[in-house]
Amino acid sequence: MLDPKDKKKIIEQFQTVKGDTGSPEVQIALISERIKKLVDHLKMHDHDVHSRRGLLSMVSKRRRLLNYVAKKDEERYKVITQKIELPK
Repeated sequence: MLDPKDKKKIIEQFQTVKGDTGSPEVQIALISERIKKLVDHLKMHDHDVHSRRGLLSMVSKRRRLLNYVAKKDEERYKVITQKIELPK
């Protein structure tokens, strides 16, 4: 779960137009932040199978969104992967 302040900051950073909360860029950024927090959690609690399954689900969803953006506009894909520091 993301802190509402952090979520608002991420939305403001990745929104394409003012008030945008549903664009693929915002969704990818929010999922990426949740993935980072969950990875830290799983480093401490390595037997938490339910959270690991949720992590795999989020990674898959992020990959689908990234594939969609790459198919629609290659430049947007490059920008978003650089912003979230995702390796190619």
